[in-house]
Amino acid sequence: MSGILGEIRAFKARKAVLEMEARQLVALRLISGVDMAAALAARPDQAIHIMKRVERLIERERLKGLRRHWAYDLNRHIALKQALDQLRRAHACPVPVQPCRLAQPWKARRRPKAPFR
Repeated sequence: MSGILGEIRAFKARKAVLEMEARQLVALRLISGVDMAAALAARPDQAIHIMKRVERLIERERLKGLRRHWAYDLNRHIALKQALDQLRRAHACPVPVQPCRLAQPWKARRRPKAPFR
């Protein structure tokens, strides 16, 4: 009986992985027009070009979120990030170091408040 339960758990785990991959394939295709299967099988120079394109899309989504744009979608942002991570793993690319964003530029331009008297 425990053998059947183990097979059921393994089947459900495989099914969940396949569903996640299918979601990523469709999401990336709809969002950016990039075919994930072709991107995973691409030559290194093509893969770098595709990864840069996805990074730009992620940055655009991030900016939409910061500006509270009506078209921002957290699910799209997550799907792009997961697709980029999968591409990096497949092509053995290291994760680039992001610069630290401490000061927001729109707050840095404001003049200081007048002293309280």
